[in-house]
Amino acid sequence: MTQKKENEKSGAIFVALGIFLSRISGLIRVRVFAHYFGNSDAGDAFNAALKIPNFLQNLFGEGVLSASFIPVYANLIASSHNEKQDKENHIEAAKVASIIGSLLFITISILVLIGIFLTPFIIDVVAPGFQDEKKLLTIKIVQIIFPGTGLLVMSAWCLGILNSHRKFFLSYVAPVIWNASMIGTLFLFGSGNTQYNLAETLAWGLVLGSFLQFAVQFPSALKLIGHFRPSLDTKITNVRIVVRNFFPVVISRGVIQLSAYIDSMLASLLPMGAVSTLAYAQTLYLLPISLFGMSISASELPAMSSIKGSVEEINNFLRIRLEAGLKKIAFFIIPSVCAFIFLGNILVAAILQSGKFKINDVNYVWMVLIGSTIGLLASTMGRLYSSTFYSLKDTKTPLKFAFIRVLLTTVLGYLFAFPLPKLLGLDASFGTAGLTASAGLSGWVEFYLLRRALNKQIGDTNLKVTYQITLWSCAIIASAVGLAVKYFIHLRPIFSAVVIFSFFGLTYFAASYFLKVEEAKKSIDKIFLKLNKRFKK
Repeated sequence: MTQKKENEKSGAIFVALGIFLSRISGLIRVRVFAHYFGNSDAGDAFNAALKIPNFLQNLFGEGVLSASFIPVYANLIASSHNEKQDKENHIEAAKVASIIGSLLFITISILVLIGIFLTPFIIDVVAPGFQDEKKLLTIKIVQIIFPGTGLLVMSAWCLGILNSHRKFFLSYVAPVIWNASMIGTLFLFGSGNTQYNLAETLAWGLVLGSFLQFAVQFPSALKLIGHFRPSLDTKITNVRIVVRNFFPVVISRGVIQLSAYIDSMLASLLPMGAVSTLAYAQTLYLLPISLFGMSISASELPAMSSIKGSVEEINNFLRIRLEAGLKKIAFFIIPSVCAFIFLGNILVAAILQSGKFKINDVNYVWMVLIGSTIGLLASTMGRLYSSTFYSLKDTKTPLKFAFIRVLLTTVLGYLFAFPLPKLLGLDASFGTAGLTASAGLSGWVEFYLLRRALNKQIGDTNLKVTYQITLWSCAIIASAVGLAVKYFIHLRPIFSAVVIFSFFGLTYFAASYFLKVEEAKKSIDKIFLKLNKRFKK
C-alpha cells in the first residue's frame, strides 16, 4: 500500500480522534455550564448570544472554506509525475493560500466591528421573547464574543491548510483548548458570583479560548504553506475560482444558519429554559454527526478533490469512495439513533445532571433529543453528498437544496412548535422537541434531493436496504440489552451510563460481527490480530 493510500485510510481516523477529544471536552464544558446555569434566564441569554457571532463562524469558517478553498488548494499540491509542474503548483498554492487568508482577515475584521455596533438593533430578531435584564445581558455577551468569533474563522483557514496536507489531527483537536478556557473560567469564577455576572465573565473566557485555538494551528499552517506573503491580488485564476465558489457556499451556509436562528427565535417564545434545552440537546446530537459524518466527509474531500483522470475514471472513483463512506456512516449513526431514543435519559443524566440541572431538566432534554433522531442519519449522509459536489467544484446544487430545506424547516418548525402541541393537548414545552423533529424531516428531503442530483451526474449511488435492516436489527437488540441492564443496576448517573453503554456497544458489535457486517468484521479482526501479535511477542 502506498503512502498516499495510507494517509487517505488514516485520515478519517485522525479526524474522528480529534473531533472525539474536542467533543468530549465540549461535553465537559456543557456539564459544567449546566451545573452553574441549569435552565435559567442567564443560561438562555448566553446560549442565545452565541447564535449571533457564530453566524460569522459558520458562514465564513470551516464548512465554507472546505467547500471552496480545499478543492482548489488540495488539487494544486497533489503530486503528479512531473516534478517541474509540481514545483510550480506548490508556488501557486502558497499564493492562493496567502491571498485567501488576507482577504478573509480583512473581511472578518470589518464584519466583527459592524456586528459589535449593530448588536442592540438585531437582538430582537434573534430573541424576540427576551425582555429587560435578560435582553441587556444577551446584548453585552454578543458584543464581547464577536472578536473571538473572528479568530475562530481564521482558525478555520488554518484547518483548510492542514487538512489539504492530510494533517487532520491538530486542526480538529484544537477546539479542546477553546473548551478548556471556558471550563477554567467557570471553575475560577463560578463560586460567589451571580449567574448574570458569571455569564459575562464566561464570554471573556470564550474570547481567550478562541485566540488560543487559532494560535496553536497558525505556526503549522505557515510552515506547510512555505511562502506566506499577505496579498489582496484577486487576478490569479485559482483565487478567482475559490472566490467564485465561496459566495454560493456562503449563501448556502447562511440559509442553513437562518434555519438555526429561526429555531432559536421560536424557542425564545416558548417557556423559560427552551433555548438552553435546545442548546444542550444540540450538543449531544451533534456528537455522532461530528464524529462519524464530519470525520468521514472532511477526510474524503481532499482525496476526492485530488483525483485526476477522465470523467469516467473520476466518476467511478467518487462512487466507490461515496458508497464506502455511506456504509461507515450508517454503521455508527443507526446505533446512535437507537441509543438516543431508548437510553437517552441515561446519557443526558450522566453528562448534565449536576447542581442546578435536575431530573426534570434531564427528561426535557431527552424529549428534545428524541425529536432530533428523526433526521440524524439524513443529516450525516447529506454532508458526504455535499462534500462530493464540492470536490467537483459544484457549490450551486447544494445551495439550491439548502433553500428548500430551510423553507420546510421554517414552516414545519412553527407548526410543530405551536399549533401541534395545542392540538394534541400537550404542554407548551413539547414545542421544543417539535423544532428538532421538523428540522429532521426537512433534512431527509434535502438528502434525497442531493442524492438524486448526484446520481444523475456520476451514476447510481446507494446504501443497500438489506444492509440498513441488518444494522437496525443489531441496534435494537443492543438497545434491549441496555434497557435490561438498566433495570438491574442502580448506580450514580455517570457509572450507570458507563456500564449500560458498555453492554450496548459490545452487543451491537457482537451482533453485527455475527451477521457478517463488513465494518464490524474489519474492526474486530484488527483487534484480534493486534492481540495475537502481542501474545506472540
